[in-house]
Amino acid sequence: MPHIRPISDLRNNFSEISKIVHETSEPVFLTKNGYGDMVVMSIEAYERKLFESEIYFKLKEAELEAKSTDKRFTHEEVFSDLRLRLVDKADGDNA
Repeated sequence: MPHIRPISDLRNNFSEISKIVHETSEPVFLTKNGYGDMVVMSIEAYERKLFESEIYFKLKEAELEAKSTDKRFTHEEVFSDLRLRLVDKADGDNA
């Protein structure tokens, strides 16, 4: 169930709102004059949402690419390429 509070609670009950977002890892929706105005969430929850969004975007991108080409890679080809990239990156960082 979403937590919906008036925006005045941000000022008057900040510690309670902070406790809710940290204990539940859920956002609190703040309203102004009865309408949605903003969302408050913990940094951890925000970072998790960003990470999930990035993963979803990359998976969608891979799905679209797979539909547009018949080229496929074996497990060994993928991991060999990753290993080479890691070595190149490590060499670049040490230079």
